[in-house]
Formats: sequence, C-alpha cells, structure tokens
Amino acid sequence: MPTNKKELRLLYKNLRKELSQQDIEEKSLEITNQLIQLPIWDKTYYHVFLPIVELKEVDTEFVLHLLSGKDKEIVVSKSDFETRIMTHFLLTDNTKIKKNEYNIPEPVNGLVVPSQTIEVVFVPLLAFDIFGNRIGYGKGFYDTFLAECKPETIKIGLSFFEAVNQIDDVFESDVKLDYCVTPKKVYRF
Repeated sequence: MPTNKKELRLLYKNLRKELSQQDIEEKSLEITNQLIQLPIWDKTYYHVFLPIVELKEVDTEFVLHLLSGKDKEIVVSKSDFETRIMTHFLLTDNTKIKKNEYNIPEPVNGLVVPSQTIEVVFVPLLAFDIFGNRIGYGKGFYDTFLAECKPETIKIGLSFFEAVNQIDDVFESDVKLDYCVTPKKVYRF
C-alpha cells in the first residue's frame, strides 16, 4: 500500500472509477445513515459539498435531505480557481446551481455565509489515514477554507473506502478531520 499523497491519490481515483452508479448510491446512503449517530445535530450551520458526478464522489443528496429534515441551515460553496478561495452561500429554494468548468456544481449567487459562522463541514476526500489526515485533489481549497473556520468547527470526511494506516507527506497546513464516515464505520480522531 502506498503511503505518499501522489500515489494514494492515483490509487483511490482508480478505485473510485470502478464503482458503479448503484455502488455510489448504496454507499452514499450507508454513509448518511452512519452520520445520524454522530453528536453533531445540535448545530445550525452545516457546509455540504455538492459532488462532482464525473469523479464519482460521495452523493451528498441524502445528507442534504437529512439536514433539510432537521431544519438546518445548509451552506454550499463556489470556488475561485485563481485565488483558491471558496465563497459560501446559504442553500435555499431559490439558489440556482450551475456546474463550473471543472464540473463542480456551484451556487450562482445568494446570501454569503462567512466561514466563521459554519459549525459543521462535510469534507470531500480521496483517502484518509487513521490519524485524521486527508487527501483531496491537491488544490488546497479545503485546507484554506477549514483554516478560516473557528477551531471548534466539526470537520467530517466522507469516504467510500476505509482508512489507510498512514499518509507520510502531511504538511503543517493540512487540516485534520474530527471524524471520517465510511459506509461501514465512523472514525473518530
């Protein structure tokens, strides 16, 4: 098993490519069912990523339904690829979602929510280790965003696959997860 980000990124992108649409739906639902057990439901503002379908990311539609059913404020982001900064918007019935050039579904506009307001963040990832380190696509958007959040903001990774033992090339600026949820297990860090 590789232990550096570059090799793990490649391995998990390939593992994800092998998943069928049915696998993605079933595993995404199992992840959402695991989330229900977490002690996070007393918060108000929840940030959810909208999945890049082409990259077979966890389908957060189930998470959105769960949050909506609990009357939570749902926040989604728009990414600026020049500054590598994400702007966060309240998701409402009027929010228009449009895919950007990287196939990331994003809000067109809306009410901006400051990072400091967000209490729970569901974090996309390719792989993670048993210490709470995560590997994304390597652009640093989430590390920048999570660093802007309050220290007590709860960071929850969502993964189709279980943890690897260790990621060797972790940087000081990499923000660790508090939890990572897979279809079969909840990891607490």
